[in-house]
Amino acid sequence: MPDSSHHGFAHFVAETCQSLQRYVQRFVRSRAAAEDIVQEAYARTYAQGARVEQPKAFLYVTARNLAYNANRHERLAATDLVEDIDSTGAYSDDGQSPEDGLIADEEARLLQEAVERLPPQCRAAFAMKVFQEFSYRQIADALGISTKTVEKHISKGLKDTHAYMRRRYQMPDRERQADG
Repeated sequence: MPDSSHHGFAHFVAETCQSLQRYVQRFVRSRAAAEDIVQEAYARTYAQGARVEQPKAFLYVTARNLAYNANRHERLAATDLVEDIDSTGAYSDDGQSPEDGLIADEEARLLQEAVERLPPQCRAAFAMKVFQEFSYRQIADALGISTKTVEKHISKGLKDTHAYMRRRYQMPDRERQADG
């Protein structure tokens, strides 16, 4: 934390709350769910205290992970309730088939695994760019590093996450060469 005091954390919350709320709202359907996730993300960030080197990045990654977990839980609960539905092609309100939803969940889980394998500062920079759409300058300012270092972290993050996803999906060599 920039300042581990209660006052310092209150300032941190005031500084980040609105943007975090908007960020989480992109992942979940209801405002109430977003508020719960934001509150839990702050609680977890506060509980980590001085162990967190980049509190803003930690906060956003935690919030994103909580939102993914909430969505996964919501989908699992929904499938438990509709087990009797005809499995010959039921589609959700948004036109997404259950299979598409499962594939999207799996892709999100694999991406989360790939990102979590990155070194801490690289992970923070990568998450801020990819998931929060921060500019290189904003990331550099938030992490206290140069924009050139941010560029290197983003490049490494992209390379390593793509490699991890390819390994997990075990793409044939032909597709890897066309992809890379």
